[in-house]
Order: sequence, then C-alpha cells, then structure tokens
Amino acid sequence: MTLAFEPRRTALVLIDPQNWTLELGIAPHVTATVVNNASALGRALQGAGFVIWTRAAFSNGYADMLQVPVDMALRVPESGLSDEALAFNPLLEPTPDLVITKRQWSAFYGTELDLQLRRRRIETVIIAGAMTNFGVESTARDAWQRNYAVVIAEDACSSINLEMHEFAIASTLPRIARVRSTREIIEALSTSSAAPALFTPSPAPRRRSEPAARP
Repeated sequence: MTLAFEPRRTALVLIDPQNWTLELGIAPHVTATVVNNASALGRALQGAGFVIWTRAAFSNGYADMLQVPVDMALRVPESGLSDEALAFNPLLEPTPDLVITKRQWSAFYGTELDLQLRRRRIETVIIAGAMTNFGVESTARDAWQRNYAVVIAEDACSSINLEMHEFAIASTLPRIARVRSTREIIEALSTSSAAPALFTPSPAPRRRSEPAARP
C-alpha cells in the first residue's frame, strides 16, 4: 500500500524514549539506532505536524502503578526510579510539542492524548519507541480502535528481545497499522512541500499560505 501523508494532520508519538527503558538491552535495534531514527522522524515533522513524547513514570511508592497479580511482573527498584532513569535520552531531538506522562503501556489510557490529537485534527499517528510489543503495540491498538490511521516505524522501535519485536512486527501490528522503515516514512513526508528533505536538519518549514477568501 502506498504511503502518503498530510503533515498537518500527522503526529509522531514516540513511546518512552527514557534512559531506564532504552538501557535495558533492547533488540534488534540498539539504542543509538532507535534514537537516531526517532530524531529523524521528529525533524521531518517539525513545524509541519505534531511531535509527542511519552514518559512512563509513577508516584512515590509506585502508588499509581498497576500491581495486580501476574506471572511476570515489571521489575522496578524498590527505592523508586531516579530522575536520571526517568529522563529522556539526551541525544533525542528536536524538542517535542507535547509530553504525555503515562502509567501503563498504552499512551491513550488515562491520559489526554486523544483530546490533544483530535483538537489538532490529527488523522494519522506514526508510532515508534520502546517496547515494540508493549507500549508501542498497546498505543497502536488504541489508536486504531479510535479510528486513527497508524504507521509503525519499525527501525525506530525495539523490545526486550528479538523474538518479541519480530512477532509484533510480523503478526500483530500489520493488522492494525502500516509497518514501514524510517526512510520510507520520511520519503513519504518529503513529497509534501510542508516537510523537510530526507534526514536533513533544517529550519522549521513555513505552512503554505491559505488562499485569499473571495468576496
């Protein structure tokens, strides 16, 4: 399926690009690859679309973290996550238009993400980040169920291991999204005069002027 965007109706939702998630030994794409590709996507939409980063964080004592009985619970330090662990990777760019704090996998549940997207008349969401089969997939499912067109930037995502990433990319996400490489997504964005050239940092482009109203 041909990939086409209207940048003004497109948002990048970058899932949890924080030190504590990106330093867990992710695969198959290492942290540097995820950060570089996510930054390239952000630059491609800067000034034309809407760039959002999400942050997973919890109150003191993890009071607002899900703590129901499961077979494989999330392991977190008893003393809490440090400010450094919760911080975004310092090499990420550009500065996002909005930061959403979430307390579960999906960036939609219990947050204002849907409101912020709809108020800006966003129709397509590009999703990337960590982890592919957890935060990325959960957010993609919720976006699809809310009637957003979803695009997954495969090489700007990673998970705990190769098998988890590959299963989501090959078996689950294609049923709710279009899965493409960062290069393919940016090339599609660059076909619009509202988007900068492929992987080239540049000043924020101007919006095209609206035609004058006829009397």
